[in-house]
Amino acid sequence: MKRSSNPKSSPKNKYAIPMLIAALTVVILIGALVLIKDRTGSDTSDLDNLPNYTEVEGKIVVDGLKYEKQPHLGSSTATIKVIEFADFKCPSCKKWTEQYLDQFIKDYVDTGKVEFFFMNFAFLDRDSYLAASAGEAIYKQSNEKFWDYVHKLYANQGDESEIWATEKFILKFVKKNIDGIDYAQFEKDLKNQTYMFDVKEDFKIAGSFGVNGTPQFMVNGVLLKDSSYESLTDAIDAQLSDASN
Repeated sequence: MKRSSNPKSSPKNKYAIPMLIAALTVVILIGALVLIKDRTGSDTSDLDNLPNYTEVEGKIVVDGLKYEKQPHLGSSTATIKVIEFADFKCPSCKKWTEQYLDQFIKDYVDTGKVEFFFMNFAFLDRDSYLAASAGEAIYKQSNEKFWDYVHKLYANQGDESEIWATEKFILKFVKKNIDGIDYAQFEKDLKNQTYMFDVKEDFKIAGSFGVNGTPQFMVNGVLLKDSSYESLTDAIDAQLSDASN
């Protein structure tokens, strides 16, 4: 008489379910890694050197805007002081710079009416902090080259939702696009995050004055309600008119 087979005792069936679970786990892990790489726009190893504000040591005292520490354009004798608060990952900051900055410089800075300052409000992601610290490192070498960095980095801005301003990207970008600085010193400053305290200090001070996004503008210590070019020029013109009366 032929013995009937028992499916429960079959070695093939015994290992089928665990093998299926293991295979599904591998597929899920691979999918997760692909999603992470897509979001960051870079290899995950590039994320290792990104800064975190909580790791930046040092006591920050909020005691004014500290104009003297900020990159600037124009004469120090100008009666109107304008600060732009910006994040290098911010698409609106890129748009404002490309559409209005040159005209603003021509009409207000070159005419001696305004001294214009740039202040970091790096808040979008950790690579915002790194891009800001790179700007600080360049500024410490040359105020002129800092503005070169502003224009060219915005021109090469990545997707706001992706982590693109990694250490690897910034080092390659600066080496290719920013001439006239000590690159070895810049590389050292970026890798050591030498100026991350300055970036965090800017962030804390700006926040204490009500800054909560980018770009935002301040005219002689007064934070404007919106970031339109018309609001900025109206505020400046009003103060110039008051000064002339």
